[in-house]
Amino acid sequence: MPYISQDKREKYRDKLLTISKIETKGELEYCIFLLMKIYMLDKEYKYSNLHDTVYAAQHCADEFRRRYLDIREDTAIETNGDI
Repeated sequence: MPYISQDKREKYRDKLLTISKIETKGELEYCIFLLMKIYMLDKEYKYSNLHDTVYAAQHCADEFRRRYLDIREDTAIETNGDI
């Protein structure tokens, strides 16, 4: 997953953290979709830009799965035994 410089992280983190709480899956999906739309605002409506937008969301999902869901699954295996 691409990482950005600390100064750019702060710029986005400060703005995104003004959201107090995302309570439902639907709200999370809305926020992700809105970010994708914002990204596309100044981009040409062509396949490569649209694909990049979808790929970025998928790449983030993959990274989240690697960092959180996979660890949770490993913990469950340790706790309950493997299949």
